[in-house]
Amino acid sequence: MPAPELPPPQSSLPETAAHFGAHVLASAAARARDITAATGGPPSVPAPHPISASVPPPLPAPAAGSPVPGAGLERILRGPSGLGTAGLRLVPREEAPASPAPQAGTPEGKPVPGLYHHPVPEPDPVRVEEVSRKIKAWALDEVALYPDDWEEQFDGFSVGRYMVGCHPDAPTVDHLMLATRLMVAENAVDDCYCEDHGGSPIGLGERLLLAHTALDPLHTTQEYQPHWAKSLHADAPRRAYRSAMEYFVRAASPSQADRLRHDMARLHLGYLAEAAWAQLDHVPEVWEYLAMRQFNNFRPCPTITDTVGGYELPADLHAQAGMQKVIALAGNATTIVNDLYSYTKELDSPGQHLNLPVVIAEREGLSDRDAYLKSVEVHNDLMHDFESESAALAAECPAPQVSRFLRGVAAWVDGNHAWHQSNTYRYSLPDFW
Repeated sequence: MPAPELPPPQSSLPETAAHFGAHVLASAAARARDITAATGGPPSVPAPHPISASVPPPLPAPAAGSPVPGAGLERILRGPSGLGTAGLRLVPREEAPASPAPQAGTPEGKPVPGLYHHPVPEPDPVRVEEVSRKIKAWALDEVALYPDDWEEQFDGFSVGRYMVGCHPDAPTVDHLMLATRLMVAENAVDDCYCEDHGGSPIGLGERLLLAHTALDPLHTTQEYQPHWAKSLHADAPRRAYRSAMEYFVRAASPSQADRLRHDMARLHLGYLAEAAWAQLDHVPEVWEYLAMRQFNNFRPCPTITDTVGGYELPADLHAQAGMQKVIALAGNATTIVNDLYSYTKELDSPGQHLNLPVVIAEREGLSDRDAYLKSVEVHNDLMHDFESESAALAAECPAPQVSRFLRGVAAWVDGNHAWHQSNTYRYSLPDFW
């Protein structure tokens, strides 16, 4: 199978910042002081500012009680400057376009009223077309992902537009394809194993376990290894997982690949919890549902933002508790976006489909409308927490790679909302306003 021609991921962090624990943070802080001394007087602390999906402005100001950025942080968070540093920026300074003005709606769909979000620029149509062409060729020719009568649904998913909008700093289409293949493979597993196309909670654990070995290879005896290898071609989800992961591993560092495997295991655990409730015909408490959604969510997508961006956030920085909290909040907020936009679609599907408005209505005795509006509030609280925690983390660890990764995650959050809002083929809003 041809591998994408990608440069190996590069980290611009000094070598001393690749060590574990406090030494990393100390090195980053020292770097901040050095940059401040070299660039002159300290700039003012940035005011709250929405994070644009394509331009790297400063992160929002931290919430009350959060650590306050030190002198020079704004300049550091904007990225390095000077000769030879242009390639470290998400967008060259002279080419940064203005952020779009917020709009109440577009011909492509209106946002959920009252939903906290940031409008983003339209994804690059040239990249959208190229990614759409390449992903369809991969799905048809490399992994035989779907039969002919699913083609309309595949096209309606608009995955090219989705991934280009979520990864504005991807240096090439090949980098975008890393995320796009994984997104399509994850949806194939969800549809074929769990939901729309023959999915069932019965036997889901076995199917997920065998599919997960396409991501995290089995190491067994010579006698049984060929049986496992043959199984990777047994169905479309496993073929898709195997192929998408092969491409990803060739482009990612070992720690980035292992990070993805870990988050995919989290995702599969969430699938199993939801399946268990379906088998028991049980509606969980709201907090239990939100706990499940922290696992059954979009987390694997923003966690690879550095691989898709062509760089690496070192493993010890990624593993910091603050970074893990930010990534979890991003996954939680974006998944509630899916609950809100897919609400009417799921009501039309057979049986009871759990989503946050349905669970709140059942467990808190609210009307469908009031439960939906409360779900909007839950999303908004998660978004505000995501932004304040991102700002606090940037202040505590003012390394350029950290701020770049945080902006990449924020871009994914904004792009995810824009795709849901615009995809009127799949989604429509309830008549609650």
